[in-house]
Amino acid sequence: MGEIAEPIVVAEGLHKSFGETRALRGVDLAVPAGTVCGVLGPNGAGKTTLIRILATLSDPDAGTARIAGHDVVREAGRVRELIGLAGQYAAVDEKLTGRGNLRMFGRLYHLSRAGARRRADELLERFGLMGAADRQVAGYSGGMRRRLDLITSLILRPRVLFLDEPTTGLDPRSRNEIWEAIRELVADGTTVLLTTQYLDEADHLADAIAVVDHGRVIAEGTPDALKAGIGDRLDVALEDDAQVPLAARVLGGLTGGEPETGGEPGRLSVALRGGGVRLADVVRELDGAGVAAADVGLRRPTLDEVFLQLTGHRATAVPGRDGEAAGERAGEKVGEKVKEGV
Repeated sequence: MGEIAEPIVVAEGLHKSFGETRALRGVDLAVPAGTVCGVLGPNGAGKTTLIRILATLSDPDAGTARIAGHDVVREAGRVRELIGLAGQYAAVDEKLTGRGNLRMFGRLYHLSRAGARRRADELLERFGLMGAADRQVAGYSGGMRRRLDLITSLILRPRVLFLDEPTTGLDPRSRNEIWEAIRELVADGTTVLLTTQYLDEADHLADAIAVVDHGRVIAEGTPDALKAGIGDRLDVALEDDAQVPLAARVLGGLTGGEPETGGEPGRLSVALRGGGVRLADVVRELDGAGVAAADVGLRRPTLDEVFLQLTGHRATAVPGRDGEAAGERAGEKVGEKVKEGV
């Protein structure tokens, strides 16, 4: 095993409020260089506010944050030279070609004309867009637009890249293309902070995950460690759906847990906490109660099940929290105007 890299992103005791809404309530985070950190949480949990503070788009009310040792408030200009940011929606000009977009951004980043042309061609070639380089972006697929948006944030070779829901609305093939691009960046040493509500995305990409809820980091660790923390699951498929209540009583008595039926007829799943259960014992107990099982198996929980266990809900919008999310967005718009005036 290699040595653990020093943290390149550090947050300590971050607080942020928008009016009466407390978006962050003392967030601590440390992200080693050259890794992917998935920041997960329901809408309104505070993850977007956290990313905006780290990206110098909003100032914390209390606490500190540093990128590569530079304070995001006192040294915001220096931090912006070290980071890239790609939001949920492709921020590219549809009337320009892919090459034209990259050259334009290169010039906006103060590259020379020759430097902007050279860097545009490098990125188009590397990320598989050279064949479409001279087509208008209006004719690009959604996945191609997202790839183009991603590589515009790489023009200055950022040490830290913030990705906010990078594959929202994409088909599976396009999502895989974005995933591969992210892996390439990390292999070259870029550190990525990824916010996503696609938990399989975090599972595939993230070296570590921080789960944010109600403005706090409530759990963190590798995907495997988080899964191990809630224990394996026992899944049972029944031959007769009418036997679900009886099977649930048997499994509850055997495991001490409360079986869940989910949305699939004739199937139950129960978390195994505090020790394993032998499949032979499960089959024997079900058979003794007259329950016919078509299949019995043990498995590691999914990240979605971890999220549900930690937060009490799945990784979607949370009823009653829309006001918090709206307050966060409104506060951030004010923050943007303040920044623009500086």
